[in-house]
Amino acid sequence: MRFLDPIALSRLGTMTLRARTIVEGALSGLHRSPHHGSSVEFAEHKEYSPGDEIRHIDWKAYGKFDRYYVKRFEEETELTAYVLLDRSGSMTYRGDGISKLEYAAYLTAALAYLLIRQQDRVGLLAFGGAKEPEYMPPRAHAAHLHDLMAAIERVAASATEGETSLAKVLDRVAELARRRKSLIVLCSDMFDRSPEIPKLLRRLRVMRHDVAVVQVLDEHELTLPFEGVTLFQSLEDDRRLLVDPRAIRHAYLKELRAFLDRTRSACTEGDVEYFLVPTTRPLERTLLDFLISRSSRAGARVKGSPSSSPVDEFRLGTAGHGAGAP
Repeated sequence: MRFLDPIALSRLGTMTLRARTIVEGALSGLHRSPHHGSSVEFAEHKEYSPGDEIRHIDWKAYGKFDRYYVKRFEEETELTAYVLLDRSGSMTYRGDGISKLEYAAYLTAALAYLLIRQQDRVGLLAFGGAKEPEYMPPRAHAAHLHDLMAAIERVAASATEGETSLAKVLDRVAELARRRKSLIVLCSDMFDRSPEIPKLLRRLRVMRHDVAVVQVLDEHELTLPFEGVTLFQSLEDDRRLLVDPRAIRHAYLKELRAFLDRTRSACTEGDVEYFLVPTTRPLERTLLDFLISRSSRAGARVKGSPSSSPVDEFRLGTAGHGAGAP
């Protein structure tokens, strides 16, 4: 199973093209994986009758059998999703590859692309840094997908300064989603010392939202590979540190492990899915892992159809919710 390197993916022309490439790569991987069959999918076809929704007609089946068939689904509840994209100063760091912000933006775009192709509603909340948060309410139509891709591309291309402010965005999304159970996906490096974050994540789960945290880190942050005296400069404030990395590497990696363990524990104890992702990891692989995890969490099952397209064949469900029709 071959995936595109994130650097190669970044050279593709538009955010929409990158998102589609990621989605198609992930779904291709899903169909080859031993987990194929765990996605939320139509249970059977039935012949069309007056009153059935036209959007459920399987046109490939019509072309093959010259009769109208519609897909019958296990569950047909429209999904509302909020994708939270961290654009704080620390997210602009890049080592030998793409920046954390670019990686998170591409993943966010792919999720939005997949969900809207499923006719689910997707909202965007780009947060962090000195700028005011950028919010786009959840919608499901094609024009909204175009606007989302443009907004995500704009965020990915604009360097910013300032802190992560995770607590503020979690509090805001709780307010935005208070009337409807939703899927909430947070893409961030999680560089926020606020003690409120575990409580806010638990609050979202108490509100019966399905929550996933994707922690994006650069390979340099995970290994501290630098040699010789190096000047480290914070991307969120004016702190600087001149140090020999060889002298602090052991202590740094110990502290890093403790930080990652705290983040993972906060998610696990709050019944929040947690993914640690280095920016060197192929985005299709990250999305594939996410999709497999989501479908497993939903406890869904599939009865596949050879007549459906790759995007039609996968339904991204949430625990306790159904997923709408493609």
